Amino acid sequence: MAQSDTKTKIIKTAEELFAIAGFHHTSLRTITAKAGVNLAAVNYHFGCKEALLEAILDRHLLPLNESRRRRLQAVADEVDGSGRPPAVEEVLRCFTEPTLALLHGDQAAGYFRMLVGRSLSDPDQTVRQHFLGRIRGVLEQLLDLLCRALPHCPRESVAWRLHFALGAMSHTLIFQEQGPLLGGLDKSTPLDEVIEMLTDFIVKGLDR
Repeated sequence: MAQSDTKTKIIKTAEELFAIAGFHHTSLRTITAKAGVNLAAVNYHFGCKEALLEAILDRHLLPLNESRRRRLQAVADEVDGSGRPPAVEEVLRCFTEPTLALLHGDQAAGYFRMLVGRSLSDPDQTVRQHFLGRIRGVLEQLLDLLCRALPHCPRESVAWRLHFALGAMSHTLIFQEQGPLLGGLDKSTPLDEVIEMLTDFIVKGLDR
């Protein structure tokens, strides 16, 4: 097996096991046994379990963050040139659309969504700290642009509203894979419809 194939197999196996059993309840030996590789391969490619976790997060978050940053910067450049404040909806879509499209467009991202969901409720902060550390810069960029879209609101108020909005988005991402909590919701609803409903809901909460 090529080194690149071995590395990818280790990452995918660890992602699945971390999502199901948790980061601290999954040993490197369990990962290597399921992946069919030896412990030396993990040490060679990653060095330690925490570095393996970072590789999992980077696999999904690096392209996602790049897409969100690029779109947010495009809106900022446009409003700087026109002198108009950005619309709340156009700012929000820079974040929601890439997030939902990338994670739902990749069937392999199901375990990643589970891992993120677990990190948000797990008493241990290891995964959560690494996850939040990788998205904090994008969230600050999003908050700055939302403050420009809502000049009548204090920054703290906008931050709280964004906090609630992220909760709605996280809930949608996490439970979309497992099935909704409420009966009567169609799990097969097309992604573009989910984005529209979620965006409309959040925009009304942000710009009230």
